Parts: sequence; structure tokens; C-alpha cells
Amino acid sequence: MKRIFLISFLMAVASCSRDPAGPFAYVTNERDGTITVIDTNTDRVYSTIKVGGRLRGIRLSEDRKRIWVAISYPTNQSEDEDTIAEIDANGTIIARHKSGSDPENFVLDKAAAKLYIANEDAGTASITDIKANRVIASMAVGLEPEGAAISPDGRWVYITSENSSTVSVIDTQTNQVVNTFLVGARPREAVFTADNSRAYVTAENGNSVSVVDTKNHQVIKTIELPRGDGPSQLKPKGVAVLPDGKRVYVATGRGNSVAVIDGEQLTMLTLIPVGQRPWGLALTPDGRKLYTANGLSDDVSVIDTATNKVVATIKAGDAPWGIAL
Repeated sequence: MKRIFLISFLMAVASCSRDPAGPFAYVTNERDGTITVIDTNTDRVYSTIKVGGRLRGIRLSEDRKRIWVAISYPTNQSEDEDTIAEIDANGTIIARHKSGSDPENFVLDKAAAKLYIANEDAGTASITDIKANRVIASMAVGLEPEGAAISPDGRWVYITSENSSTVSVIDTQTNQVVNTFLVGARPREAVFTADNSRAYVTAENGNSVSVVDTKNHQVIKTIELPRGDGPSQLKPKGVAVLPDGKRVYVATGRGNSVAVIDGEQLTMLTLIPVGQRPWGLALTPDGRKLYTANGLSDDVSVIDTATNKVVATIKAGDAPWGIAL
């Protein structure tokens, strides 16, 4: 009896000592200035972080202990209004970093030493030295830059510019634009494969995804998506790729769905219906679940990537925009 009691006691202690929460998905809510924190183990809201301002792009530090979010304000009257906020695990803003004007999206290098930021209204990309908290470079890119992606090896940053239908390539070793190439109409976001060999760029008005050879920064294929009808027309925005590169997922905006692309054949496989106007996408580290930020239905859809089915819908804040995981 004593042995049974001891085993039960030790099992209870082990259970209590185990952290039941996480990993977390962090969702920016554009209109109410909050971040919805979702426990991906339970697919329930874990907490809500109140930040303020217009929240769009969001990233995590390499160790996932810091949240970084782009904040802009409707007035844009002061250079101090627009920042990249750094938030700790308790939801406390611990720093506000210089960002340039009207930051929409950005990336963070692995060392958390630099921010590369798309400044939409200024037509520039800016680079912020985090330790010094100052913009150390600002360069002209295309018209209305919106998206930012960094290669896994940290060498290249792609900035997408919607009104010029271009992608600007920044060499992180020189902090200079070294190449610019054309993609589909109104490019929104880009993502690199884990092996650095390819990038995928979504084109909202082009209704397509450009496949880029990152060795020479050239488009090698354009994947056309179905047009759809009227208000349900597909408008590609967010994009995510599995760690093994075999599947690419594209949020279709007004199409209210996620397109699944075969990363080897470079063809579309299926459309998964989700909430209204999905934009931001993020995969769990193991690639088993995909989360979509649905800006008009104010929720997050959870997709099982093995079955291509929505397995949960989670209420978020007002106008979910981006997701980091």
C-alpha cells in the first residue's frame, strides 16, 4: 500500500511540475491594439496582451522569449508614434525601437541585433540597430513596401512592394539593395524554404504565387490560383511553408480559404475553407497545425495539415492581422 501511495504521489508531483501551456501562437488584432495569445496544445485563448495603436506585423525572437510587433497610428504626425515594440513573456513592453515611418511588416535577425522594416507610406526599407535603438540605414525600394522576409541563413531580406509589383533584395552583410525583380501584381508577403534555396511570393491582384530561385533571385515559375467569383475572388496574402518544403500554404483573403500547394510539383492541390478574410498564417514548429488570422470574422482557424481540415476555430480580437508562432 505504501509503495502504491508513493508512486501515485510522485506521478502527481511530476504532473504538477510540467508546464501544461505552449507553444503559443501570437495574433495581432489591428483595430483594438491587442495581441491574442493562443495555447496551441489546447487551441484556446491563454491571455490577451493590451498594447495600443494599430498592430500588424509580428515576430518572435529565436528563443521565443520575446515578442516583437509593428505599431503604427492613423495620424502619423510624429516620428515617435511608429515603433517596433519588444514585449516579454509576461506581456510587458520592455522597449520601443525606432522603425521609420508607418511600419507594416518587418523581420528580426537571429541574434536579435537588427530589424529590417518595410515602411509603407515612405517607400523605403529601414534597418534598426536594436542595441543602439536607432535607424542605421534607410533605402528606397519599390512603391508601398509591405512584406518582409529573411532567409534562414540570415543573408537575404526580401521586401515586397505592392504598387510596383517588385521584390527588393537586401544583402544583410552590406545593408544595401543588391537586386530587384518583378513578380505578380500587388505582392504582399514572402517566405523562404528552410534550406534557403527557394522563396515564395504571393501576389494579391495577380492571383498567383511566384517561385523564386534564391541563388540568383529569379522567378522560375508562377503558380496561378483559381480566380473565384465576385466577393469570393481569391486574393493571395499570407504564406507559410512546411519545414521539409513539401507543402506551401497561401491565405486567400476575400477567398475565405487557404490554398495548399505541392512544393515539389509546384501545383495547387486544394482549397481549405476557413474564416472570413484570412491574411496572416503560421505553422507549429512540427508542421502539424496551421493557424490563420481571419480579419473579418475576428477569429483564428486551426488546420490539421495531415487532413487539410479545420479542427478548431478560436475567437480573437478586432480584426486579426498577423500571427507568429
